[in-house]
Amino acid sequence: MGPKTPVTEGDFFRHPLREQINLKHPLVGLADLINWDRLGTSMSESFVSSRGRPATSPRLIAGLLYLQHAFDLSDEEVVWQWVENPYWQVFTGETYLQTEPPIDPSSLTRWRKRLGEAGVEELLAETIEAAKRAGVIKASSTKRVIVDTTVMEKAIAHPTDSRLLERCREHLVKAAARHGLKLRQNYNREAPHLASQISRYAHAKQYKRIKKALRTLRSRVGRVMRDVERQLSSTSDSSQGALQELIGRTKRILSQQQKDKNKLYALHAPEVECLAKGKARKPYEFGVKVSITTTHKEGLVVGARSMPGNPYDGHTLAEALEQAAILSDVKPEVAIVDRGYKGVAVDGVKIYHPGLRRGITRGLRAMIRRRSAIEPAIGHMKADGKLDRNWLKGAVGDAIHAVLCGAGHNLRMILRKLRLYCALVLLALLERSAAQPFAA
Repeated sequence: MGPKTPVTEGDFFRHPLREQINLKHPLVGLADLINWDRLGTSMSESFVSSRGRPATSPRLIAGLLYLQHAFDLSDEEVVWQWVENPYWQVFTGETYLQTEPPIDPSSLTRWRKRLGEAGVEELLAETIEAAKRAGVIKASSTKRVIVDTTVMEKAIAHPTDSRLLERCREHLVKAAARHGLKLRQNYNREAPHLASQISRYAHAKQYKRIKKALRTLRSRVGRVMRDVERQLSSTSDSSQGALQELIGRTKRILSQQQKDKNKLYALHAPEVECLAKGKARKPYEFGVKVSITTTHKEGLVVGARSMPGNPYDGHTLAEALEQAAILSDVKPEVAIVDRGYKGVAVDGVKIYHPGLRRGITRGLRAMIRRRSAIEPAIGHMKADGKLDRNWLKGAVGDAIHAVLCGAGHNLRMILRKLRLYCALVLLALLERSAAQPFAA
């Protein structure tokens, strides 16, 4: 069953929204620039069902995802602000003013899961086409791009040994109670006290006491884990898988050392990695590496992809350029990168980076110098968008979030262009009215 179509019966005495709002508003202009029919066709393929209630309108979901990442909102905030803002309702295709939330905020989670990375890439591709229609970029702008990587941090607490151990014990105790397992001792009083003492010892730089308290806490967590492991055979087959996964992650946390690789930094998010980008203010960031591709002149995002496994920057270049070529329908001919991509070659693409000397003209030097323009673009995606913290689950959530952050950045650029256009038109009208003499 496909998406439901809006019913207009009984609306003869209601005024359409477009008759009550300013049609020169940037959001109204942006809504007219987006090809909603193409988006609806591509999104409806993921929601064909032969039973159940009809699916929600693809334009509504696409519009809510656009607004959420353009204005840095949560699922709950974007749904409730949609009720209060008539321009947002026009943007999502509503004809008449609505006074109730269109969907439950949890529906956005299910839509993101069904769309996947390929589905949200269609949303990013449509923002690129809308930017061309709005005159933000030219069709030839996508032939020359800038590529860089950044870290998209995961929504986890800072991983310390005491916090991870205490979290493992809490989950084991709750899982035992949920499955009817009786523990010899759960250490609900001793373990939290040890974890708080470790933080105090760390603040006072009392490292011998930290090691002693950590050793005690690790032994307590190990006892609870082995107690649950001994009773695995008494649980049902359906619950054994979840318990074994929890026990496996607990064993990893108990055995990992400071200098180990592939450590577990969050019990609920095993995909989190520790990345060092050389920042003095933040030596280590916990999340996933993201490759960002923007146009050289305007800074419009034509590619955004998560790169799990913390690969070398140069090894991500071919994949980033391939995504940019697919989304913009134009294969990049020139790529400007930083020194981290040194020594990497991609067929059919000229790659320039700072430090090149042979054959570099004055024009090429100026083009290479503009590579740093991608840094403020990434900064705006983190400060004005949602790239600074990812709340979506799993590696798939990382990929979806990165692409939607790129779409939100493009929408903000288009809206800025439309606001500037409206301001120039208003200024021209004011100058014209001031130049005309008063009528007698």
